[in-house]
Formats: sequence, C-alpha cells, structure tokens
Amino acid sequence: MTLLSRNELTKLISATPPLVENMIDSNLQIQPNGVEMTLKQVEKLNGTGTVDYDNSRRVIPESEIIEFNSEGRITLPRGSYKILLNEIVNIPKNLAAIAKPRSSLLRCGVTLETAVWDAGYRGRSECMLVVHNPAGFNVEKNARVMQLLFYNLNTEVEEGYSGRYQNENI
Repeated sequence: MTLLSRNELTKLISATPPLVENMIDSNLQIQPNGVEMTLKQVEKLNGTGTVDYDNSRRVIPESEIIEFNSEGRITLPRGSYKILLNEIVNIPKNLAAIAKPRSSLLRCGVTLETAVWDAGYRGRSECMLVVHNPAGFNVEKNARVMQLLFYNLNTEVEEGYSGRYQNENI
C-alpha cells in the first residue's frame, strides 16, 4: 500500500465521480498527504448502542443536533459527540482511506475516533469527536477537523463496500 500525494489526490478529485466532492475550498483542503474534511453538524447521542457479531441486534442510538449559535460556533463540554462531515467521498475499488484528527484539535485536548473507509464506499461520513479538555472546546461550522488519508491497495477488490452505510447522509 502506498499513501497518495497531493498530485494524485488532485487528479482523482477532478475525475468522475470525484474522489471527494462538496469541498469548501479544494486549494486549502487538499494537503500534501491527504484531504482535510470539514464540520457540517454536531450531534449529542441519546441512549445506548449495541453491536453484535452479525448485526442482527445492532442498535445505533438516537441523537439530537446541537445548533450553532448566531456566530456559527458551538461550545462543547467534556464528552463524546457524533459529527457529520460536509464532504462526500467516492472511493474506487483500488483505494481505501483512514483518518487522523488535525493537530490543532489535539492541541486543544480534543480528538476524533474514526473507522476505515472501505474500497467502494460512497457517502457523507460520520465520526466521533471526543472532548477530553475539562474546560471544554469551541468549534465553528465548516472547521477543518480531520485529514483523510487515501491508500492504493495492492489489488483492486472484486466487490466494494455494500453495507448499511453505503450512500449515507447524501
């Protein structure tokens, strides 16, 4: 596996379908080794979730949107939150992606928890924002919160992602 560079990312973002669409400013968001993803929405989880082996008893807890104030900001106390990204990704069968929080989040005592973006996945992804800082955290709408890193696979997968989250939030 090899990590894609800015040049490769730029070509794939110009393709049809674009690797990443709905960017606010591709010149700013395409970095040397990944694409910075931006914050669309923050939600508070309400209830208990469940995971099991075959997803037959999987339960995703309900959530409620936390509204941005008139200045486009939310102040979050310590805790975990579901976030929705602005961008839509279209991952071809020869790529996969992983994400890392921007270092500015880490410097504020905040991190992101994410999963793997599988080959063949398309959607507007959700992640978990975790505020560790006892003083809380301020975040603004459209803030660049994470960097999505794309990798070439050694071979293209025969069947791409086809799970519950295919085409999510579009």
